[in-house]
Amino acid sequence: MMLWELFFTFLKVGSVSFGGGYAVIPMIQYEIESHGWMTSSELQEMISLAGMTPGPIATNSATLVGYKTAGLAGALVTTLGMILPSLIAVILLASMFFRFNNSKWFRSVFYGFRPIITGLIIYAALNFGFLSGDETGFTWMTFVTLLICFGCLYAMFKYKLYPIVVLLAAGAAGIILY
Repeated sequence: MMLWELFFTFLKVGSVSFGGGYAVIPMIQYEIESHGWMTSSELQEMISLAGMTPGPIATNSATLVGYKTAGLAGALVTTLGMILPSLIAVILLASMFFRFNNSKWFRSVFYGFRPIITGLIIYAALNFGFLSGDETGFTWMTFVTLLICFGCLYAMFKYKLYPIVVLLAAGAAGIILY
């Protein structure tokens, strides 16, 4: 029964995962919290781990939730639930794209997704970075997090650094400052 619940939950998440993994994190959070599968701090650790491992963060998150909840079988069914809608959508969209790619209406629909996807990514960043509920108000950790964030953005825009270098530098800054 638990495996079916995991599968259908992540099938639902995978069905509405427009904009990539970071945009779908709020829905993963909602589902995990409503089922009571993880605490808020466990979820934050899991998202961090999923973001550091190779592959899409949403799929990695689903795999980790499944593994923590129901072992290897749970990891398999959550991963399958998460990727199945995308696989079907890619096949259908690829066939449509080649038929309608010159259509202004078709392109406009995809441009229309940009604002909501940007909003979901910003929500996820704020929610996991600052509004986790573990601490209230503006703390020194919030200041350091913002400092690292702006430093990374500056390094990438100003010096065009390779993202891996910025990621490693941010990790080192976190080790030193925290």
